[in-house]
Amino acid sequence: MATSLSRYPLLAGLAGTAVAVLMASLSIATLYQGREEALSHARETSENLVSIIGGDIARNVEIYDLSLRAIVDGARDPSVMALAPDLRRRILFDRATTAAYIGGGYVIDANGRVIVKGNNAAAPPETFAEREYFRAHQHNPSVGLFFSHPYLTYAHGMAIGMSRRIDMSDGSFGGIALLTVNVAYFRSLVNKVDVGPQGSIFIVQNDGAMVVRKPFVDDDINRNVAGSATFGRMTSASSGSYVAKSPVDGVVRIYTFARVTGTPFIVGVAPAQDDVLATWRARSTVVGVLTLLFGLSFIALSWLLALSLRERARAQEELVRLAGTDALTGLPNRRAFDERMDEEWRRARRSNAAVSVLFIDVDYFKAYNDNYGHALGDDALAAVAECIALAVRRPGDIPARYGGEEFVVLLPDTRMDGALHIAETIRAGIKTRSIAHRGSLIGRLTVSIGCASAAPPGLGGAYGLLSAADQQLYEAKAAGRDCVRPMALQDIEVTQS
Repeated sequence: MATSLSRYPLLAGLAGTAVAVLMASLSIATLYQGREEALSHARETSENLVSIIGGDIARNVEIYDLSLRAIVDGARDPSVMALAPDLRRRILFDRATTAAYIGGGYVIDANGRVIVKGNNAAAPPETFAEREYFRAHQHNPSVGLFFSHPYLTYAHGMAIGMSRRIDMSDGSFGGIALLTVNVAYFRSLVNKVDVGPQGSIFIVQNDGAMVVRKPFVDDDINRNVAGSATFGRMTSASSGSYVAKSPVDGVVRIYTFARVTGTPFIVGVAPAQDDVLATWRARSTVVGVLTLLFGLSFIALSWLLALSLRERARAQEELVRLAGTDALTGLPNRRAFDERMDEEWRRARRSNAAVSVLFIDVDYFKAYNDNYGHALGDDALAAVAECIALAVRRPGDIPARYGGEEFVVLLPDTRMDGALHIAETIRAGIKTRSIAHRGSLIGRLTVSIGCASAAPPGLGGAYGLLSAADQQLYEAKAAGRDCVRPMALQDIEVTQS
């Protein structure tokens, strides 16, 4: 008995030591996992920022390129070039060439002299013959859309030239069409992003020419970083993420980059690793001290772990919820919509029920932003989302923001007549709001809606149904906007038979 009792303290000590070691091991593992989660979250955030900035650049480049193509077509038309100067200028240069960050638009002949310039264009130099973009088109007929390196303009500071070749009727070089994009545009994109006290964000061309960098240094513009070890990794992939020490200031950063499709630009976001881990390190210090001081208190540690896990679960649930919600409108976002659409299509296949989709687009929304600014544009999108949510009342119906000014509504177990009723309710509700819109022929903010309805396996699947609704949206816009266009009756009967 005495021998047995003498063993209890030892056993208790061993058990306590084992528990303390186990708790310490779990704490260390948890802290390491938190570090990895902090780094992973930083990469995901950087990927989102790169995607947003790259998307903005790609959209604007597409708009500017359409303007360049129109200028080229007009410059090749003798009847256009024979018009009076003011009329010719209005025909050649559309509204995109007067956007806030367009420094000027020019038609330049084969000798490098300006023969037509846009309304807001600065006085041109005597000749453009020695400019990078002019020589590129002059010596290479197949260069297509060309982007120059940043250069100093006469009136708008640093700019990048976007240009296309103008061919004569016999295929010979006839000059170029040129738009100058102010570097201030790229600077405005990076200035909106906070990457921490030591973080960096940059836009660079694929040959290493720096366009803009934050923190901003004047010498960074057009500085070539092709020889940098960090840039070398960006040339071998279309996108990626890696950790490296900056050759400029020696700061270890998490670099996330992606090429902008159709352009020579690479967008990079690089928060400093110390900034990313600052909160984690502070928390780790506290937990480490507490673990050291109270490591033998199993109950306290157990409750601490339980509370930590509960808070972590709540945070994860909140992240999942936010990942599926559009921050501006409060509606589900495209990702959440795609998941629900797949689920409802499978459910409809099992029950042989019809599914309808509404594809909604705000009419002349670019003109709305141009007239009233993006802040009021966001308010208008929120008002449209509210009208859609009020019209879609069934718990199973799914309204969502699809992207930009586009919305979608998924209507399970709904045929075309029900979908049309909801579509007209949405259209009328938005029009009744009487939101002023100077850029619209109607004078008010309106929407166009395409409707499609099918029962599985009609239209080839869920995304075939969505594509059909999108096509009907184009029909609605072609019909003058502010209207609803459903699928043809015979198409509905085929898909639901």
